[in-house]
Amino acid sequence: MSAPVPGKDDPEAEEAFLRLLGERVRGLRARRGMTRRILARDSGLSERYLAQLESGQGNVSILLMRQLARALNVPLRRLVADAGDESDDLVHATELLRSLDGPRQAEARDLLARAFGDADPEQRRHRIALIGLRGAGKTTLGGLLAERLDVPFIELDREIERTSGVSLATIFEFYGQAGFRRLERSCLDRILEHHPRFVLATGGSIVSEPATFERLLSACYTVWLHASPAEHMERVVAQGDMRPMAGNDESMADLRRILEGREGLYRRADADVDTGGRPPAASLDALIAALA
Repeated sequence: MSAPVPGKDDPEAEEAFLRLLGERVRGLRARRGMTRRILARDSGLSERYLAQLESGQGNVSILLMRQLARALNVPLRRLVADAGDESDDLVHATELLRSLDGPRQAEARDLLARAFGDADPEQRRHRIALIGLRGAGKTTLGGLLAERLDVPFIELDREIERTSGVSLATIFEFYGQAGFRRLERSCLDRILEHHPRFVLATGGSIVSEPATFERLLSACYTVWLHASPAEHMERVVAQGDMRPMAGNDESMADLRRILEGREGLYRRADADVDTGGRPPAASLDALIAALA
């Protein structure tokens, strides 16, 4: 009988790992509101390969990298991270956080934000950021709220277009998600630097970019605006805007999948307001009550 290979899984464990990898890719794609076609274009991979990956039939090379990481007794992420070597302190802090359960991880994150964040708690109350899917009422209610509070109203997507000089569609076409995310973060930082008071309407997918979302949470008082998926869709269609569902016959299923992927992130907001079935005036009253 041959000796077992150190770090090598049995076939069932390998299949489970590939399934988990596929689920993670599919979940991340949903959070970002990307169709498989868009991800294929931005990554340079074929739609067929992505379909195989998401169904748990990924390339065997990832399993070989996993075996290598186990033989070195390091997490797989240490081998494939884009950044340089992590400090020992960062590695130990990360492992400490991983050892905590979900609620204690959230508590630790909040402690770190309070201890090392750069935002004044009082200043946060004067910087209101609205998050949520398209069709939630961020633009309509944001403008009304800013007028009521006599502060500037800023739409982050419009600021990105103004800074870049091109439309969002052009940014995505030529620079992909990665290019858009870099512009999104730089514009957010510029807004925070130059505006002590404002109402900000963010893009629906800002929550899917961890560093940018953490920056938003630490610097602004965030409110999640939401309605039912059907009402979101009705409002988007009424606006004549079907992004990112254009050309997709399963647009409602995509919308539900996006909401499911982001809901846990949206719930990290300081407050939430259900705008479903309400006229703008009633939703504005509910928003003001949430801020109080």
